[in-house]
Amino acid sequence: MQALFEVIVPVFLLVGFGYLANWRRWIADDAVDGVMRFAQNFAVPCLLFQSMAALDLGAEFDLGLLSAFYAGAMACFGLGYVGARRLFGRSPVDAVAIGFCCLFSNTLLLGLPIMERAYGTESLAGNFAIISIHAPMLYAVGVTAMELARSHGTGLPARRLARQIGGSLVRNPLVIGITLGLAVNLARVPMPEPFMAAVGMMARAALPAALFGLGGVLVRYRPEGDMKTILMVCALSLLVHPAITWGLGRHVFGLTVEQLRSAVVTASAAPGVNAFLFSAMYGAARRVAASSVLIGTGLAILTVWFWLTILP
Repeated sequence: MQALFEVIVPVFLLVGFGYLANWRRWIADDAVDGVMRFAQNFAVPCLLFQSMAALDLGAEFDLGLLSAFYAGAMACFGLGYVGARRLFGRSPVDAVAIGFCCLFSNTLLLGLPIMERAYGTESLAGNFAIISIHAPMLYAVGVTAMELARSHGTGLPARRLARQIGGSLVRNPLVIGITLGLAVNLARVPMPEPFMAAVGMMARAALPAALFGLGGVLVRYRPEGDMKTILMVCALSLLVHPAITWGLGRHVFGLTVEQLRSAVVTASAAPGVNAFLFSAMYGAARRVAASSVLIGTGLAILTVWFWLTILP
């Protein structure tokens, strides 16, 4: 019970306050978009840059840590695809979008703040290692699967679309922050203290702004229809993914306590907003994706509490 009130509730209170503020029109949609742009384009990239620049790459980029997390993610993608096709009779294109919802956890806006509240800032190194390859790897999986599903359609050629996605990733502020931080780390570039102090000030604003903005964005998503499919997505994201990660991390890869915490807490995050953006990009299963983000975020209050209670 203590974990619920001291760790999870503050995080979701910030999300809830953002939701309430936009729902009651205390803040306009444009202002919410501005908060999210500030968080995603400036503050969070500064947080990622600061963290990657100081990360002990040899210690934290552990193959077992990454394998435990991403094996669970890929398994849930496959289960989500098969479930959408066999249980709910969705088209291959819709099934890929639904599988992507099961694949893409909200590692940044939920995983990081929950981990920080639970175990402190010094515990986030494993999270940053996971996040550093999260978007590029999972988008590559999603785009490849979607192009295979659409191979008989009339969409863009796979090579051209892959170039577009690759170009958007290169221009993505989060990827830029990670890349610059890694470059500084690997090249051992000494950074001026005033510059790093300014980066640190921006980084401290990242998670509160992102959580408030996430709550405001969730107002736009309405849970309607497809409830069985949505509950399947939530079950795979909130229960199956962290369960696989926990099992592999503890019994196969022998992760340390700190690594196991990072992997399982990150895996237990609800589907991220990027899941909806992916479905909207292809016009596939948008209602399922939007509702999964909203309902999964609400259910995560209980499921994350469960995982925190069984972690060492």
